[in-house]
Amino acid sequence: MDPLLLAWSYFRRRKFQLCADLCTQMLEKSPYDQAAWILKARALTEMVYIDEIDVYQEGIAEVMLDENAIAQVPRPGTSLKLPGANPAGGPSPAVRPITQAGRPITGFLRPSTQSGRPGTMEQAIRTPRTAYTARPITSSSGRFVRLGTALFEYIFHHESDVKTALDLAALSTEHSQYKDWWWKVQIGKCYYRLGMYREAEKQFKSALKQQEMVDTFLYLAKVYVSLDQPMTALNLFKQGLDKFPGEVTLLCGIARIYEEMNNISSAADYYKEVLKQDNTHVEAIACIGSNHFYSDQPEIALRFYRRLLQMGVYNCQLFNNLGLCCFYAQQYDMTLTSFERALSLAENEEETADVWYNLGHIAVGIGDVNLAHQCFRLALVNNNSHAEAYNNLAVLEMRKGHVEQARALLQTASSLAPHMYEPHFNFATISDKIGDLQRSYVAAKKSEETFPDHVDTKHLIKQLKQHFAML
Repeated sequence: MDPLLLAWSYFRRRKFQLCADLCTQMLEKSPYDQAAWILKARALTEMVYIDEIDVYQEGIAEVMLDENAIAQVPRPGTSLKLPGANPAGGPSPAVRPITQAGRPITGFLRPSTQSGRPGTMEQAIRTPRTAYTARPITSSSGRFVRLGTALFEYIFHHESDVKTALDLAALSTEHSQYKDWWWKVQIGKCYYRLGMYREAEKQFKSALKQQEMVDTFLYLAKVYVSLDQPMTALNLFKQGLDKFPGEVTLLCGIARIYEEMNNISSAADYYKEVLKQDNTHVEAIACIGSNHFYSDQPEIALRFYRRLLQMGVYNCQLFNNLGLCCFYAQQYDMTLTSFERALSLAENEEETADVWYNLGHIAVGIGDVNLAHQCFRLALVNNNSHAEAYNNLAVLEMRKGHVEQARALLQTASSLAPHMYEPHFNFATISDKIGDLQRSYVAAKKSEETFPDHVDTKHLIKQLKQHFAML
């Protein structure tokens, strides 16, 4: 068989290393074989490929030293960086857990959705920046990749040499007399990677004038999200839908932005639109299922998660969610088997800790306090920065009358997760009971900051103020 044909066959079967090795042997015999060079460059590029449109990874430098702030105090509902900015009234933190950015946890783990904007350098270092690692990505170590013209794609993706790639793209655009939209998109990608968002915006807009493409709409929307202009991004997506009606990626982009802005009802509507166009869209099914679960409809959520299982999704998170849905839908026969399967499929200690934490909730639900205590302890053994487990363990210790131990656990929980209101409120309640009114008041005020509508916190603060007035 002709070696070039065999190499192409390896490439089509995604055996990229074999393809690159065969191309290398061909180039040793014929160094000027352009077809072999192009195929080798594409194979090496594909080996490190991740779709760049979906990657919102930010290095610590970009997060903590962001110079692109538009407004320090944006209007409610116009910013992704303002916690709780939602005119439509998002879900209560008492019902649905939130991230440190003040947004409800999504039903589908995407890079950056669980992290938000950390307030301090310590939080930035501690926050996972991707779905794959618990280590923050630094600007130099983050790899971003996508397919295209061989030489540019090789330099941009495989070598991660953005400056050289930008020079090549600029020369190619000049050579094409500024009429080739594809090269303008590549220049925009280079500017985006270099953090030059306004320059990237110009290039993507120019490319859209020449040729309207779905990818270009998505890249431009990504620029607006980075500039914290979600309303502009939404308008852009809707313009894209006028040109490409029913395009799933554009509908999904709108749903994600609404979800990040706490507008869960609008996000769910758009995810349902996504499913009308593509009824196997995993992200939409997972997010709608999660929304039903937190809306106190576990039976309906169970249908969505079963659908994912039928589609071949088989991981720890899915069985964990199935176990919780079965328990709250009172299908107790399936609950423990689902959690056992989740434990066996856990890929890292963080996942194992989450499963044990949920099993602790099940134990509390059936009234077995000792089992709950053991489950929360096991969660902390696997992940000693699991703030929710510290909080719940403190409540159990308080029930046993171990006040000092409970206070210590609550202090740990509140330092690990300052965005959670529960540790602050519980600490305030315990301090009030033992007569430490000053600490109780400080903790209650922190609880009020994180969850202003919490009735019990307001009642406790009012009670403490009456105490202070009597002194």
